[in-house]
Amino acid sequence: MENALAPIANARLAQPLAQARSFLTQPAVKKSMPLLLLFGLIASAALAWAMLATPPQRVLFAQLADSDKAAVSEALTAASIPVRFDSAGAITVAEDDYHKARMLLAGQDLPKAMPGGYALLDELPMGVSRAVEGERLRQARETELARSISEIDAVADARVHLATPEASVFVRDQAKPSASVIVRLEAGRTLSDAQVRSIVNLVASSVPGMNADQVTIVDQMGALLSGNGSDQGTSVGDARIDYQRRVEEKYRLQLAKLLTPLVGGGNFSAEVQADVDLDEAQATRESYDKEGVIRAEQGNWQAPGANGAPGGIPGALSNVPPAAASLTNPANPETQPGANEAGAPPAAPAGKTSEEFARTYDLGREISVTRTTPGGIRRLSVAVLLREPEGGKPRSQAEIRQITELVRAAVGYNQGRQDQVTVISRQFSADVTESAAPAWYEAPWVPVAARNATALVIALLVLFLGVRPLAKGLMKKRDEASEAERAAALPLPGQPDGPRGTERVTDGETPVSIDMLQNARGYDDRVGLVRGFTRDNPARAALAVRDMIRADAS
Repeated sequence: MENALAPIANARLAQPLAQARSFLTQPAVKKSMPLLLLFGLIASAALAWAMLATPPQRVLFAQLADSDKAAVSEALTAASIPVRFDSAGAITVAEDDYHKARMLLAGQDLPKAMPGGYALLDELPMGVSRAVEGERLRQARETELARSISEIDAVADARVHLATPEASVFVRDQAKPSASVIVRLEAGRTLSDAQVRSIVNLVASSVPGMNADQVTIVDQMGALLSGNGSDQGTSVGDARIDYQRRVEEKYRLQLAKLLTPLVGGGNFSAEVQADVDLDEAQATRESYDKEGVIRAEQGNWQAPGANGAPGGIPGALSNVPPAAASLTNPANPETQPGANEAGAPPAAPAGKTSEEFARTYDLGREISVTRTTPGGIRRLSVAVLLREPEGGKPRSQAEIRQITELVRAAVGYNQGRQDQVTVISRQFSADVTESAAPAWYEAPWVPVAARNATALVIALLVLFLGVRPLAKGLMKKRDEASEAERAAALPLPGQPDGPRGTERVTDGETPVSIDMLQNARGYDDRVGLVRGFTRDNPARAALAVRDMIRADAS
C-alpha cells in the first residue's frame, strides 16, 4: 500500500514545480521577464543608495521614559532633524546633527521627566517611614553631588555612592561615613591632581562627619584617581618630584614671558633643569659661659677666743680715749661719715681662725635650634635655543650676549651656585616650523562624499552591467521581430499575393521562400535552397531547428 501511494505523493510534489515551470515558459511571461529583472535591479540600486547614503547614527539619549521620548522626538522633528530608534529603544540622530540636537533640547529644557536631586524629596508621600525618608535623602545628596562634579571640565558625567552608617549612642560604635565616586571623562581628557583634590574636598565637605581620606574616586577605565596614602614613601617621593616640576615650570613660564615679545612665539625653545634641595635638616646647640656667678652660698667662720671664757677688765671702754675728730663738708657727700661704707663689702673680721662655706655657681647656657626648610635651589641649568631668521642676517654675538644677560636676570643667576645659562641660535627643523596640515581624508566632508560616491558607483554598475545589456537584448529582439514581419510581408517573385515572403533580400541574389523549398525537384537543389534560406533567414532557421528538436523529443 505504501509503495502504491509513493508515486501519487511524488506526483503531487512535482505538480507545483511543473506548474511553475509551465508558467515561466508562457510567451507573455517570457516577454515580461527582462522588464521585471530591470525593475528588480533598479529597486536594488535604490535600496543600496538608501543604505549607503544614510549617515551613521549616534545615540542621543539611551534611557528615557516614554513621555520624554515623545517630547524629544516631537521637538527634533519640528526642527527638521531626522530621529530614529535603535533596537534598545534609544533615540539616535545623525552624527552631523548630534550637537545641534543637544543644544536644541537643552534650550527647551528637555528631557524633564526624570526628577533628580532634592526634587525627589518633593515626591515623598505622607506617612513614609524614617528608613525610606533617609534613603531618599541619601539619594538626593548623591544626585546633587553627581551634578556638581559633572560641572567640572573634562568630566562627562559622574555617579556618587554614599555609605552613611546608622548613628549610635555608644562612642566606640561610631563609624565614619564614606563615599565612592566614579567619573566618566571626555575622550582624550584627564583630571589633574588639583581637580581630584577638589572633588575629594567637595564630597567630604558635603556630608557631615566625613573625612577626605574616606573618599575614593575611580574613572571609567577603573583607574584609582584618589591616593589612599598607604605608601607614604612613594607619596613623599611623588610630592618632591612634583615640587621640582613646579619650580622648573615657573622658570619656564618666566622665560616664555620674557622671550615672546622679543623673538616672537614659536621662535625659541627653553628648558630648565633645577637641582632643588629637598632635604630637611634640624640642629640643636647648647653653649655655657666659663665664668659663672654665685647662685647660693652657705657656711660659717670662727674668730679667736670665740669659744674661750670672757676676759678683760670690766669698764675698760670708759678708759679708752675717744676717736680722732674729722672735718666734714656738708656740700660734699663723700666727706659724710659712712658714705663709703654702704657699697663696700663687709670687712672680714680680723683674726679669723677658720671658715667653712658651700657655694653654688650658675653657668651661662644658650640653646639654639636651627631648621632648614626644603626648597632651596642648589644649581640651575638653563638652555635656550633661538630660531635663526630665515633669509635674514644671523644674530650677532652681541645680540646673543644681551639675550643671555636677560635670561640670567629672569632666572636669578647665581655664580656662587655654579649656575649655567646657555643661549644659541640655530635654524629649526622644517618638521617643527611647518605645522602639519591635516590630511585631506580627515576633512569632515570626506565621509559624506565617500558614501555618496559609493552609492553612485553601485548605481552605475547596475545600470551598465545589468540594465544596459537587458535593454540591448530587448532592442535586438524587437529589431529581429520587426525584420521578420517586414520580410514576411514581401511577396515572392511572380506571386504578388503569395502567402509568405522572404526574411531578407540581398543584393544580386534571389530570395529563397518556403514555396521554393517545397517545389524543389531534386535533393541537391533542396539542400542548396536550405543553405540559402538559412543564410538569408538565420532567426527563422533557428526556430525551425528548435521545432524539429521538440517534435523528435515528443
